[in-house]
Amino acid sequence: MRSYHLPGRSPVIARQAMAATSHPAATLVAIETLKRGGNAIDAAIAAVALLCVIEPAMTGIGGDCFALLHKPGSGPGTGLIALNGSGIAPRAATPEWYATAGITQIQVTTPHAVTVPGAIDAWATLLADHGTMTFADVLAPAIEAAEGGFAVAPRVAHDWAGLVDKLALHAGARRHLLIDGRAPRLGETVRFPALASTLKTIAREGRDGFYTGAVAADIVAELTSLGGLHTLADFGAQKAHYVAPISVPYGGARLHELPPNNQGIVALILLRMLDVLDVRAAGALSAERYHLMMECARLAYAARDAFLADPLHVDVPVAHMLSDGFIADLVRRIDRKKRTADLGPVPKPAGTDTTYLTVVDKAGMAVSFINSLFSGFGSGIVTQQSGVVLQNRGTGFTLDPAHPNVIAPGKRPMHTLVPALATRHDKPWLSFGVMGAAFQPIGHVYLMTNMLDYGMDVQQAIDHPRMFFEGGVVQVEQPLQGAITDRLASLGHTMALRDDPWGGGQAIEIDTTRGVLIGGSDPRKDGCALGY
Repeated sequence: MRSYHLPGRSPVIARQAMAATSHPAATLVAIETLKRGGNAIDAAIAAVALLCVIEPAMTGIGGDCFALLHKPGSGPGTGLIALNGSGIAPRAATPEWYATAGITQIQVTTPHAVTVPGAIDAWATLLADHGTMTFADVLAPAIEAAEGGFAVAPRVAHDWAGLVDKLALHAGARRHLLIDGRAPRLGETVRFPALASTLKTIAREGRDGFYTGAVAADIVAELTSLGGLHTLADFGAQKAHYVAPISVPYGGARLHELPPNNQGIVALILLRMLDVLDVRAAGALSAERYHLMMECARLAYAARDAFLADPLHVDVPVAHMLSDGFIADLVRRIDRKKRTADLGPVPKPAGTDTTYLTVVDKAGMAVSFINSLFSGFGSGIVTQQSGVVLQNRGTGFTLDPAHPNVIAPGKRPMHTLVPALATRHDKPWLSFGVMGAAFQPIGHVYLMTNMLDYGMDVQQAIDHPRMFFEGGVVQVEQPLQGAITDRLASLGHTMALRDDPWGGGQAIEIDTTRGVLIGGSDPRKDGCALGY
């Protein structure tokens, strides 16, 4: 239990249903949707649609979506379900085309960074298969905010202000997202009339209102005018698909992640390594714990970069990456006493920033849901007529023809979006996610180990200070400055204070013993958990 002498948040406890999002208005919309008779899917989509308006740097209808849900019952279509809503590359996007064009790397603010947005098709699939409401029902709060206006929240204002130079690059972004060349200020009212019109089209016409007709034509025209390869046929071909989750046990629970092209496997590799190394023997705020996590992460992410790709196009060795031999090979390279400068190549097999939210409804359906533009405001490209901010997921591809993750027609890139769901005794225990691009898998590991190894409640586990690396530098949050960072520097790590904190998380614990839901929401964002 936290000290009430100090600033902080208590976990939220409720009996029937709960939602946790990165913005109070979105959490409230989720709760209102549940109270109107909607289920967890309806509430999640209503909340994320609103976030696409009021948190526009983090998410949008021009982005991608993944979901993990646990649907109560014993018949077909129940149990643990995973949906991959990542977008595909244009059919003309071949490595040969880029080589001929002299492009050696896909840059963020170019049309080549834009894959076909997968979010709306994923929402449509989830609503049709597991929801109870229509697009008109769940999009109504987002339409109201876009048309009538919303007040800019603190973290939203902070993120927006840091992206003005990026938004100034494209005419649509300048038109829709800047006010006289500046970002909206804290508390200022903002309206998106063009986006409201687009949302109304989707509310009337469903999925086809985005992927065919005027909206799709506007997006394709914007991209092709900038040199993109997209066609209306590419948009029509976009389709979310269900996948089989992958998992590993840890500390009496089991963590479930989406399989590749999703990077959730990184969290599973990390947990397996930390289990072997017995990280729980180190203190929660000890330099030893952080040292082991950073060294394990270097290897787990190296495995991601070597192997992850779209399994519909190439063979991704998932079983190999989670095998005892693979984990043992990685663990033996780690020195508990110092940073190892060169950890060596990952063993080959024989042969071959984001918005997260979670909702649990009164029937027991748990939804772990993530929707993102990838970088802040994605590619920075915004359609002039329809007001759609387009993501930059194409930067997840490589242009090396020999790499499994090379761009190809209709292919999905290695993807950073990772919702998570943990079970105990085959029942949902924790629905959670931690935002922050590459940080997300280790964010899952922080939360799992904080709760299972160190006995933290869900809010304490989210609050606990984090570190992660960019390049060869370990960037730490402010509470870790001092003795811990000094000790890590003495072990050979290059340390630096991070300007902004790492990620932002939401979580709902399902306590079946007491019959309650326990929610936590990250103070690194504006959001909150609410329940009833």
